[in-house]
Amino acid sequence: MERFGLTYLLKNALEHELKGPASEGPQTVGTYEQQSLPEASQPHAEIRMIRRIIMRRITIGQFILALTMILVLFNASEAKERRAEVIFKINLKTPENSKEVRLWIPYPVSDENQTIGDVRIDGNYSSHGIYKEKEFGNSILYAEWNNRTKDRVLTYTFKVKRKEVVKRDFPINELPLSEKEYAKYLMPTSLSPTTGKVKETAENITKGKKTTLAKARAIYDWIVDNMYRDPQIKGCGIGDVERLLESLGGKCGDIHSVYVALARSVGVPSREIFGIRIPNGKEGDMTKAQHCWAEFYLPGYGWVPIDAADVRKIMLEKKLKLGEEKEFREYYFGAWDANRISYGIGRDLILNPIQTDGKLNYFMYPYAEADGKALDDLFGFNLGYTITFKEI
Repeated sequence: MERFGLTYLLKNALEHELKGPASEGPQTVGTYEQQSLPEASQPHAEIRMIRRIIMRRITIGQFILALTMILVLFNASEAKERRAEVIFKINLKTPENSKEVRLWIPYPVSDENQTIGDVRIDGNYSSHGIYKEKEFGNSILYAEWNNRTKDRVLTYTFKVKRKEVVKRDFPINELPLSEKEYAKYLMPTSLSPTTGKVKETAENITKGKKTTLAKARAIYDWIVDNMYRDPQIKGCGIGDVERLLESLGGKCGDIHSVYVALARSVGVPSREIFGIRIPNGKEGDMTKAQHCWAEFYLPGYGWVPIDAADVRKIMLEKKLKLGEEKEFREYYFGAWDANRISYGIGRDLILNPIQTDGKLNYFMYPYAEADGKALDDLFGFNLGYTITFKEI
């Protein structure tokens, strides 16, 4: 997964060029193609391309600018990505004689990590629309049926391009945190308290850690070392943190609920991200591929990706013992693979239009009500929907 970084190549090139023949003078750079790079680097296309492009005498400033632009382009071209068409179909299972039936579906949108397009929505609904939930800005596909009918059907299709995210060029010195600006990501939720046992546990984990980055990493390592993936848990789990600190077993929603609660309790802004996996292969079913991951905020740098749950999932699937998972532990602190689609964030949600039957723990599955009553639990597996994908 390691690539030639900009810092390494720039330092290597400049050290060589600035030691060029004295007759060239201090304001010019030598011919870059004369640089002898380590043998292991010879096959890399970016090195060969740089050698071909920078063939003339240029100023140091021009050299730095050209090299920077080239390496940025090569890094972008090497980034891993997935492209797929996703098809969501539902034929709502409702009680007989239901009159008013309402449906809310997570609606992914484009952001810095994914591009969503070619959206198509069809069905026999009375009305539908795209809405935004107010607290966190999550987008929602909403539909309703206002008459008694045998079938209530909807098909929702979109195309996605999702890229791998890697953020590890952390600053040496951290800036102060604006707690007011990030207060939302330091707050407790109904199932994720930040006091009592949660805070006590987090303080023990981060004892002696002075920086946000050190605390975030200590909590991440504690999660990997102490929690485990429990395949018997329904869906992605409920995320009841105090219970999870006793059992230590759960699915991705559970594991990252613990991470977020622990991090928030010691002043590290953090949040769960709810979405769905793009499975391996060219096409297939992804009805139960929902996934939850997380990120924390590093002052002066930005949001940093983590996925401790995937480390534990890989350990279970590959039957790895602690100490054998290092590659995955290091990768998922500061990175997400491209096999996922983000839906949104937040807990204890009031949807838009507002649902009748209480706040929603999180919004990763379709949610429906018939005459003001929820049709299923949080996971909605009995609503009558399927999600499939085709790679494009």
